[in-house]
Amino acid sequence: MIVLLKKKPGKDELTNLVEWLCSMGLDVHVSEGKERMLLGLIGDTSCVDIDLIRALDIVDDVKRIQEPFKNANRKLHPDDSRIDLGVTQIGGGTFQLIAGPYLIETEEQICTIAREVKQAGATMLRGGAFSPRTSPYAFQGLREEGIRLLLAAKRETGLPVVTELMDIAQLEYFDDVDVIQVGARNSQNYELLRELGRLRKPILLKRGSANTMQELLMSAEYIMAGGNENVILCERGIRTFEPYTQNTLDLSAVPALKELSHLPVIVDPSRAVGIARLVCPMALAAAAAGADGVMVEVHNDPQHALCEGPQSITPAEFAALARKVNSVRSALTC
Repeated sequence: MIVLLKKKPGKDELTNLVEWLCSMGLDVHVSEGKERMLLGLIGDTSCVDIDLIRALDIVDDVKRIQEPFKNANRKLHPDDSRIDLGVTQIGGGTFQLIAGPYLIETEEQICTIAREVKQAGATMLRGGAFSPRTSPYAFQGLREEGIRLLLAAKRETGLPVVTELMDIAQLEYFDDVDVIQVGARNSQNYELLRELGRLRKPILLKRGSANTMQELLMSAEYIMAGGNENVILCERGIRTFEPYTQNTLDLSAVPALKELSHLPVIVDPSRAVGIARLVCPMALAAAAAGADGVMVEVHNDPQHALCEGPQSITPAEFAALARKVNSVRSALTC
């Protein structure tokens, strides 16, 4: 439920209204937009007397939210959210270029890539330490040693880092990680999402390969319901009948999710297409669609990568991608 307030409500009146609503067992989210203030009521609102609230002097209108996701709903939070990453932000008009290897192999590899992508314009470093692989015999990351190497690259370059968490038992290694990634396979692992809701660290939530947009937003709701509002949505392609690409990149999800939700939306074209030569065109399309950033896999020697080499671009190719993405964004603001 949303309570729309009249312009410039009195401080005492606002405080009394919020306390009264909280006394009903509701969580009250206060959102101050550019033109007006609103209160988002989270919880069982079935017993709330809408007419009684609407009759208050400081209240303009009361509306029920029909969608099952409340915290992530743009109706509750009209302005775009900005997620603080320390040295930078994501959302609200900013654009992040996130680059790095699918999996960290050696300290030299991750530090070399980190230096080169930063020079090319990357604003965040990605790198996998824990990875769910379809085959139990495939390389699945260096685990806690991979986190140590990723943080070494962070210290050398100053880039904020993002890496995937597979299990809550691994959380002890993520204290100095700037953004925790929840992969597609865990996008509906509700116990994991609940636990991440207890943190205040940014969470990059990937869409599951068979998830609808509403299901993605409901996964975000699990995190936000726990009190962690620092959620970044990631479109990474969905499974369709088309076998040419690894997945089918659903770029319509970018404007649709931004219409439904205030949360930042980024795109991972590498996981979507699985073919290096298609990554740049899809990154440009994501920027044109209004994404808040793109996350691409970059390897200094893709032919000899321990995994996912065919979808990884080189640092030089990333530099070209970054220039083209910036040109697209510049064109959009003209």
